[in-house]
Amino acid sequence: MIPPSLSSIQVKLSNKLYPDALNDALQLLASEPTKPDFLYMAAVCSRYAKQYVEAQSLLDQLQGRFNDQARLLQEQGHLFRDSHNQQSAFECYRSACLLNPFLLSSWQAQYSLAKVLGKQELAPFIQAQVDRLAKLPKVLVSVGDLISQGKLLKAETLCRKFLQVHPANPDGMQLLADLAVRFGSYDDAELLLSSALDIAPSNHQLHIDLINVLRRRQKFSEALSAANELYNKQPDNPQFQSLLAVEKMQLGNYQEAVTLFDQILAAQPQDPVTLTSKGHALKTMGQQGESIECYRQASILGHGEAYYSLANLKTYSFSEQDIQAMNSLLQQKHLNDSHRIHIEFALGKAYEDREDFERSFTHYEKGNAAKKSTSSYNAQTMSEELTAQTQFFSRELFKEKIGQGCSDPDPIFIVGLPRAGSTLLEQILSSHSLVDGTLELPNILTYIAELRKSAKQQGTPNYLELIKTKSATELEELGQRYLDETRIHRQGAPYFIDKMPNNFRHIGLIKLMLPNAKIIDARRHPMACCFSGFKQLFAEGQEFTYDLQDVAQYYQDYVGLMEHWELVIPKQVLKVNYEAVVANVEEQVERLLDYCQLPFEAQCLEFYNTKRAVRTASSEQVRQPIYQQGLDQWQNYGKQLAALESSLKDEIENYPSDQL
Repeated sequence: MIPPSLSSIQVKLSNKLYPDALNDALQLLASEPTKPDFLYMAAVCSRYAKQYVEAQSLLDQLQGRFNDQARLLQEQGHLFRDSHNQQSAFECYRSACLLNPFLLSSWQAQYSLAKVLGKQELAPFIQAQVDRLAKLPKVLVSVGDLISQGKLLKAETLCRKFLQVHPANPDGMQLLADLAVRFGSYDDAELLLSSALDIAPSNHQLHIDLINVLRRRQKFSEALSAANELYNKQPDNPQFQSLLAVEKMQLGNYQEAVTLFDQILAAQPQDPVTLTSKGHALKTMGQQGESIECYRQASILGHGEAYYSLANLKTYSFSEQDIQAMNSLLQQKHLNDSHRIHIEFALGKAYEDREDFERSFTHYEKGNAAKKSTSSYNAQTMSEELTAQTQFFSRELFKEKIGQGCSDPDPIFIVGLPRAGSTLLEQILSSHSLVDGTLELPNILTYIAELRKSAKQQGTPNYLELIKTKSATELEELGQRYLDETRIHRQGAPYFIDKMPNNFRHIGLIKLMLPNAKIIDARRHPMACCFSGFKQLFAEGQEFTYDLQDVAQYYQDYVGLMEHWELVIPKQVLKVNYEAVVANVEEQVERLLDYCQLPFEAQCLEFYNTKRAVRTASSEQVRQPIYQQGLDQWQNYGKQLAALESSLKDEIENYPSDQL
């Protein structure tokens, strides 16, 4: 007898031979009881056979094991629907479609349930998604499905084959643009979307995707103009209102963004995403009380990001009721990974505030593990990249190119690791009348991405070689380009701050293109810095923080690279230890101003009174006077951090190396 296979079981399901299919699935599962695909198929067959308790047990076993979270949520939705739990079914389908917008079955099921549950206002949007997927060529549905599963190379191959036959298909171009974004090729994505819009100018989703790409390319004025154009066509469209609000925030127009969010909430007062976005805008403006109210309203609706946003204020204390609500949410079978991760980090902070450090660490650890499972970060690859910087940027190279680049002294770069005190230094300096505080500007990282792409196209093994071949004119043009592109964030002061922490990796390029730029290294005790990063859920770009060994390796590599910069360009980078600022803020303010060649201004000592937008996790902390309570919080987790402390033994012994 031929043993059963997944494909043979699927044939029996198609022929409605449900008992036979279930017997085969259970036989297959018995051969490998923990194999996710076999568990999934057994759950599906159990549901079709109306053995709902057994189906639920199998789905429970799949939690945390099945790679396709969207399909797992869809199957959970089917099980809830068939066992007459309609509200939970709807939530599962909704979560599944957020993870994978190409699940036609989930959209169709949502449409049916929306009417039953009295959610008729959602029906037109859901029907539009059903119609779109029904019209889409099946191969493009497969491409979208592969993208949602993270199988990007396979998706790209399939999409390109389709476009070779149908080169003017806007849907195919849109999907290829999505892939380009995921690969970091924003210029390719912009070209594809612009070309697709020439073919289908009334396709609103193409406009939205293009606006998002323009923002990523720091073309903020163009993005705002495009968002305004959409908004003016349909000023009552909540999606267009939200998009315009986001673009307003990019340019610092937070009050205008809040007005737009209020327009959405007037029509949809229970929309948790809009409530949370409004909370972000208010927090950035320094209106903490109002932001908390928005986050609270969204959290009551079960929005994971809202709970974490409250935790991320660093000043909010969760009630027992809050903690119970978060723990209850974690038990929900339809909770998607994003909500789960946000809530795990929020509970970590909640239990830390209650000094239940063991339970706190457990939640931080679970949140980081879930986040790491979505990341492709490789600590060894990063170490090799940073080592390459030390091998390439020599004293001889700087001597050879001395006097080149753009001579303007406008930029002040604050670099280092996140959560090391960079926002505090930025707040101090931006309190000076001659200095504009801006953002964590991504421009330098964009130039590096462009160099990598050019190197790949030219067959050059290392993008650093392209830097070496740049002429004096090219370096000057690159420096001027940086000044031109960042001018939109400035308010007219002679100097401005770029607080992108990861720029420490690229100090060599910065000093070649902007030789008179000031660079400040924000340094913090190794244990405090690493653990603070581990318990912080970053929006993007700090993937090394999801694992304690990864963060230890990154800290070591960072210290090594900063030592190299001091060797090859001595006294060009000012190191400021966070603990030194806390111990004697006046002395460190004088050091900062002296290095930046700025006259002393008393308001720099009263930085907490400076009214400005602050977007980082330290936004509320820098609006208070210096305090010492946070210096040694990591010591509360001594047992859990023993391995980290052992890894950082040398760095701890040598800290601080030259001051305090």
